[in-house]
Amino acid sequence: MKARSTPIRMPAITSEIMLRAYAAGIFPMAESADDPGLFWVEPELRGVIPLDRFHLPSRLARTVRADRFEIRIDREFDHVIAACAESKPDRPETWINGRIRQIFRELFALGHVHTVECWRDHRLVGGLYGLSLGGAFFGESMFHRETDASKVALVHLVARLRRGGYRLLDAQFQTSHLAQFGTQEVPRAAYQGLLEQAVQAQAQWWSWPKGESVSGAQALAELA
Repeated sequence: MKARSTPIRMPAITSEIMLRAYAAGIFPMAESADDPGLFWVEPELRGVIPLDRFHLPSRLARTVRADRFEIRIDREFDHVIAACAESKPDRPETWINGRIRQIFRELFALGHVHTVECWRDHRLVGGLYGLSLGGAFFGESMFHRETDASKVALVHLVARLRRGGYRLLDAQFQTSHLAQFGTQEVPRAAYQGLLEQAVQAQAQWWSWPKGESVSGAQALAELA
């Protein structure tokens, strides 16, 4: 869910600093997977997916309802972030370096980072990960190894956030891929207002009990 923006070089980043940064509206990137350094990014226009106006294409809704994939939550963080960091023909470089993987692993252990995973025949075939802070969720990256797997993961994410009382789904940048879901570009000042309210709100990631299997029909019911 990342794209380029004006970088701000900073000293070493810890998990505590990371949480403060997200609460202030900035996030880290690396020049490449091999670059050990990080820099902060604060876009002038922020990509936001409105939770109350999420647009679900009818074909994708049918795929979700068919339960083609088994949805698992917070099961395989290391595998998800590794898949998100893989280079691809249309994306030879990745902004996810070893330091980002280390810090987000620490935040995952602390309960601030979560995954939505799509499994098929005992294989991880798609998913996403992001950071949760108060009533805000910051989508970091997604991947797919089968058609629609990342999109199905996003639908289940939105359903979970709506059910749990979240206020903000931050996609960080608008992309053509995310535009189909109703993503909006919000100016920095307006975004700061949304962010402040969301971070101070209380929300529940485990709005469905931990370990409970959530069907496509259940997810779609939350989006109705």
